[in-house]
Amino acid sequence: MKFYIDTAVLAEIKEAHDMGILDGVTTNPSLMAKLGIQGKDAIHAHYKAICDITSGEVSAEVLSMDFPGMVAEGEELAKIAKNIVVKIPMTADGLKAIKHFKSKGIKTNCTLVFSAGQALLAAKAGATMISPFIGRIDDSNWDGVQLIYQIVDVFKNYDFETEVLAASIRNPLHIVKCAEAGADIATCPLGAIKGLLNHPLTNIGLAQFIEDSKKFA
Repeated sequence: MKFYIDTAVLAEIKEAHDMGILDGVTTNPSLMAKLGIQGKDAIHAHYKAICDITSGEVSAEVLSMDFPGMVAEGEELAKIAKNIVVKIPMTADGLKAIKHFKSKGIKTNCTLVFSAGQALLAAKAGATMISPFIGRIDDSNWDGVQLIYQIVDVFKNYDFETEVLAASIRNPLHIVKCAEAGADIATCPLGAIKGLLNHPLTNIGLAQFIEDSKKFA
């Protein structure tokens, strides 16, 4: 499974890169706004700064909700760097945009997917990846990870090349469960990824190692 980090903080992206586990980045203007980054030029410059850190795919989100606007924005975003993936919402116009970008050789990430039916439509339209939001599904008292299983099974039936990107991941257990379900990618905060490092037996072993090493100092 590929690991993407969901953030706009360059230091976090670099830390994940230096750890050797970074395969890509998902971010958006909302995350950038929290850092005081606003306006098209500043947002595009920040996308470029992210692409300078990683050669992995970087999802860049369109803000338009109509087909012509998505196409215009997406084509502009794709020019920022070769590893930009245009993030498109799951709507009828979004599917049209995905089909257009597919014909142009521009990668797309269909976002805000909450059902296997939506995932099927996005794959049919030619999305490079689809983003089921499992945490938000959990919030509505349904099982978000079960949706990953369902989408993976459907895609296997028809040999779709579209990758399943598990999004809205809240904790390390989500990551492991999505890996078990067969998700191609997990995008999550750096804290959730670093949480995979933690195990009480590892901590006990390290403490014993440090204690034993003092005997040879």
